[in-house]
Amino acid sequence: MNKLQIKGLIAIAALASVFSSCRKDRITPDPVDPVAPANGIYILNEGNFSRNNSSLSFFSIASQTTTPDIFKTVNGRGLGDTGNDAKIYGSKMYIAVNVSSTIEVVDAKTAKSIKQIKLTNGGVDRQPRSIVFNKNKAFISSYDGTVSVLDTASLTVDKYITVGRNPEEMVISNGKLYVANSGGLDYANPDKTVSVIDLTTLTEIKKVDITSTNPINIAADNYGDIYVLAYGTDYPSKPKLIIIDNKTDAVKTSKDIDAGYGTSFIVVGDNAYYITDAGKIAVYNVKTEVTKSENFITDGTIFKAPYALAVDPVTQQIYVTDAIDYSSNGRLYTFNDAGKNQDVNKKGYVMDTGINPGTIVLLSK
Repeated sequence: MNKLQIKGLIAIAALASVFSSCRKDRITPDPVDPVAPANGIYILNEGNFSRNNSSLSFFSIASQTTTPDIFKTVNGRGLGDTGNDAKIYGSKMYIAVNVSSTIEVVDAKTAKSIKQIKLTNGGVDRQPRSIVFNKNKAFISSYDGTVSVLDTASLTVDKYITVGRNPEEMVISNGKLYVANSGGLDYANPDKTVSVIDLTTLTEIKKVDITSTNPINIAADNYGDIYVLAYGTDYPSKPKLIIIDNKTDAVKTSKDIDAGYGTSFIVVGDNAYYITDAGKIAVYNVKTEVTKSENFITDGTIFKAPYALAVDPVTQQIYVTDAIDYSSNGRLYTFNDAGKNQDVNKKGYVMDTGINPGTIVLLSK
């Protein structure tokens, strides 16, 4: 199911979880690009479903100025229908536009279009959802049940890997790509698996049955664990946090979690951040496996409809978007590592965004 549709229509209530403590040993993580403090912030705005009004906002931290739709300003055209994910790899940013079934590749610093890639199968749209990178390849999940392998130099698709139904987010850990198969377009019979792809052979080697249906969000820590958020289809729902061992690819535990539908589960060091069903920002310690804070925000800031979340791994600043009413422009907030609102413009938030600000991308200096 489309994140925009679900966030606008479904509210999920769940009991707060009490997690047991255990000792975990850190392992050597997969190599990642070096990071620097953010110098700019891109906001990918989904727009209204089927309205063809996705946009890309940009905020310059240095000049404290906002470009409401930098993609349209620079390229003279809109992004398309329902921008669902965006990530920077090297000098380029890759944007998945779900309903338009395109990948927009732009210069990461200027948003100037480099190439628009249409993802279809015999004239049928694949509907791209999420993007991750490994060794000069972009892996793109699509609702047609595939992961596209895109060469980041030639910008051509090398291969399509068949996975589960309606795959959503992905994460790389221990030389493997883990894919959350939601089956969300089949409401009566959602999927309940995570595909495991060997990154050497680029083949699916296993489907992990996690029992809980409609997995959407996925992340990994430095201790060999994969975290999956599954939401089911009942209303009200009781989301589950499923933990998979990346050595055995077997489920270790499954627990209730008070997660808002479709929230990112962002792991930075020993902490994971996510938006709760009550609209708060919770912090979960992945080493001790207990909730560290039920609300990271300490200054009383209240969101109407918290929508996207990002964490600067260098400064530990937290970025949160608010969709407000899902039909008008949203807002971006930023908080320091103590949970205090960084209101540099004296208006309570950093910038106005477009409609349904669903993805935050930090541009390093």
